[in-house]
Amino acid sequence: MKMPAMNAVVEVLRSEGVDVAFGCPGAAILPLYKAMEELGGIEHLVVRHEEGATHMADGWARTNGRVGLAIGTSGPAGTNMITGLYTAFADSIPIVCVTGQAASTKLHQEAFQAVDIVEIAKPVTKWAVQVKEAAQAPWIFREAFRTARSGRPGPVLIDIPVDIARQVIEYDPSIDVPLPVARVEPHLPRVERALDLLLAAERPLLLSGGGVVIADASAELVELAELLHIPVQVTLMGKGSIDENHPLFSGMTGIQTSQRYGNASFLESDLVLALGARFGDRHTGALDVYRGERTFIHVDIEPTQLGRVFEPDLGIVSDTRLFLRAMLELARARGISRTAGAWPARVAQLRSTLTRREDFDDIPVKAPRVYKEINDFFDEDTYFVTAIGLYQIWGGQHQKAFKPRRYQVCGQAGPLGWEIPAAIGVKKAAPEAQVVGVVGDYGFQYLVEELAVAAQYDVPFVLVMLNNEYLGLIRQASLPYEMNYQVDIHFDEYGTDNVKIMEAYGCAGVRVFDPAEIRPSLEWATKEAARTSRPVLVEIMIEREANTPHGLSIDAVREFEPLPTEV
Repeated sequence: MKMPAMNAVVEVLRSEGVDVAFGCPGAAILPLYKAMEELGGIEHLVVRHEEGATHMADGWARTNGRVGLAIGTSGPAGTNMITGLYTAFADSIPIVCVTGQAASTKLHQEAFQAVDIVEIAKPVTKWAVQVKEAAQAPWIFREAFRTARSGRPGPVLIDIPVDIARQVIEYDPSIDVPLPVARVEPHLPRVERALDLLLAAERPLLLSGGGVVIADASAELVELAELLHIPVQVTLMGKGSIDENHPLFSGMTGIQTSQRYGNASFLESDLVLALGARFGDRHTGALDVYRGERTFIHVDIEPTQLGRVFEPDLGIVSDTRLFLRAMLELARARGISRTAGAWPARVAQLRSTLTRREDFDDIPVKAPRVYKEINDFFDEDTYFVTAIGLYQIWGGQHQKAFKPRRYQVCGQAGPLGWEIPAAIGVKKAAPEAQVVGVVGDYGFQYLVEELAVAAQYDVPFVLVMLNNEYLGLIRQASLPYEMNYQVDIHFDEYGTDNVKIMEAYGCAGVRVFDPAEIRPSLEWATKEAARTSRPVLVEIMIEREANTPHGLSIDAVREFEPLPTEV
C-alpha cells in the first residue's frame, strides 16, 4: 500500500492519540502540513512562537496524560523549541517535537536554515533523531511515542529533511498499532522490606512527588495512607495527588514552597517513603538537615534517580502505581490495618497551629490575600497553571489543590512566560474545564503573543496577575548582597498597562488595587471569559517589595509577615 511518507506519519499520529497539534508552518515542513490537510483528524493551532508550541503541547500532555505534539520548520524554529524541550525533560512530560529540515543533500553546504538541531536537542530530550530514509518515518514516529511515554516520560525531537518528507513509501495503517510500553514492576522482596521499615517506624511520612501524578497513582496513595494511618506530604510537582483538606495531609516541606507545619512535621519524622520524587534542592535545602537521622525509602521508575542526591536506606525501581498496589496487596495479605495513633494526631496539631496569615486588608494588596480569594472562589475541579517567581512560592505556600493534574507548574526549568501557552494546551485537553493561569507581571510579557492564538481559536481562560513592578524573586535573592540593582521595572504611574495589552489582542482585563475588589473581579473575569471565549485578565497591584518566607535549610525558614499567633 503506497502513500506519501508524511501521510503515513499522520496515520501514526492519529493512532497514537494525537487530535490537536500546536505549530507554525514553514517551507521545510510543508509536506507534513499537506498530509494533515488531506487526512484531517488533527486540529491545528498556529502559534506565534515555536516555544509557545512546545509549552502548549506540554500543558495538553500534563492534563490528559497523552503525548503532546509541537511542529516547526527548519533552523530557528527548532532552536526556539529548546526551552520547551528542556521544560518537558525536567518535569518528565511526554511531548514530541517535529522539525522540518533542509534537503539532506544540502546539509553539508550550510544551506538556508540548515542547523544540526538533533545535536542541539540531545541534552534536553530522551531521544533526538533525524529521519534518514523515508521508509523509516512511520517506525521512527512509533518509537518516538513509545520512548516519550515509557519509563520516566519525556520529550522526543524528530527532524525531517524536506526531500525525505516528499517521498512515497509502503505503509498500511490498517495493520499497524502503537508499540507496547513495558510495565516497570517492583521486586517483591524490596516491597516487603519497605513495608517492614514502614511498620517499624514511629513517625513515618509518605512523600508524594510528581511521579504519583504521572502514574495516576493518587487513589492508591490515599488508600495506603488511610490503611496504615500515615500522614502524606507532597512536593511541588506532587501537589494535588492528595486532597489538601484530607485529615492525613501534612503539607509541603521546603525552603521556599512549603508550609510551616509541613517543615515541622518533616523534622519530627523518623522515616520518609518518597514516591516519584527527585529531592530537588528547593525542597531539601541543606542536605544534612533534611537527611538527618531519618530512614529514607526511595521509589522511582528511573533507576538513575536512586542515590542521585543522597543514598537512600532502600531504593526501589518501580512505577509508583504498581508499587503502591503491591504494598496494599502485601499489607492486606498480612492482615495489617492500623488505627490512628499519636503521630497522625501530632501532625494534625501542627497543621492547626503552625499556619500563616492570609486575611490581610492592606492596600497595596498583600500576596497571601490573593491566594485566599483564589481558594475561596474557584472549585476543586479548576485547572491552574503557574510558572516561576515570588508568585510561584506564594502559590506553593498558600494555594490549595484537591485533585491530580489540576495544579500544574513548570517546576524544575522554570521558564518565564510558560503560563499563557500552557493554559491554551490545558484548555484544549479539557475544553469543558475552568482554566486559570496565575502569572507575574514580568514573565507575562515573555510569551504574551500567544494571546493571539487563544483569541483566534476561541480558547477562554482567566489570568490572575500579581503585579509588583519588580523582578521580585531576583530582588529577594539580592538581599544577601545588600543590593537592589537592575530589578525595578517601574515607569510612569504603574509601568506597563497590561489591560491595554489584553485589549490589543481582542481580550479583556481589569486592574485591582483593593483586596475587597478581588472576588468581584474574579467573578466578572470568569463570566467574561465564558461570554467571549477569550482570555480575561485580573491584574492585582500588590505590595512592591514584599518577601516570601525562605531560608537555606528547612529548620531555618525566615518569616517576613506577622504570624497568626503574633496578631
